[in-house]
Amino acid sequence: MTEQTPLNRCRIVLIVPPTVAVERVQAALEGGDVASLILAGEGADDQAFQDFAEKVVPLAQDKGVAAIISGDSRVVGRVQADGIHVEGSKADLADTIKRLQSRMMVGTGGVKTRDDALDLGEERPDYMFFGRFGYDTQPEPHHRNLSLGAWWADVIEIPCIVMGGSDIASVEAVAATGAEFVALSLAVFAEGVDSQAAVARANALLDETAPSLEGAA
Repeated sequence: MTEQTPLNRCRIVLIVPPTVAVERVQAALEGGDVASLILAGEGADDQAFQDFAEKVVPLAQDKGVAAIISGDSRVVGRVQADGIHVEGSKADLADTIKRLQSRMMVGTGGVKTRDDALDLGEERPDYMFFGRFGYDTQPEPHHRNLSLGAWWADVIEIPCIVMGGSDIASVEAVAATGAEFVALSLAVFAEGVDSQAAVARANALLDETAPSLEGAA
């Protein structure tokens, strides 16, 4: 999910709502390894979100970090993002993959059961996301997301991202599942958090505790 040489362990994906100052996103990207970021624009004004994406996407790409837009394929094209995140029906995902996957990453999520995950997985998205944007309000990751992530990582080849908690230490629980990626939002961008230091700390914890992933380069 990045142009950089990937590490042989769970890596960070930043979930960035449009309420975050661009300077804080830049600071987070200075904190160390980040595989990708997902700009979560649900509920935001369309033009304001596009303006935000136009500023953030180049910052990420300059660092070799893949920039993914949630939801709006028009914004993806306008800001030349690296991918799109789609949540909805299997038909919606299939249509997006057919139209766009030859040119960019197409990821999905929003599932709550194994059956739903397998159903969407039949379309071969580039990743499966376990969790919901904006719901990382507790220090620890949701137990359902951890369980789904562990199961998926064990039996499915498609990479998965598991939503972490509001505490940076939650990366340890996600990494222990074998998931390829841990998503962080409030742990990095909550009011009063030093975003650069948070990413640096997350990477240090992953370096210390994350298991090696088979097949990672």
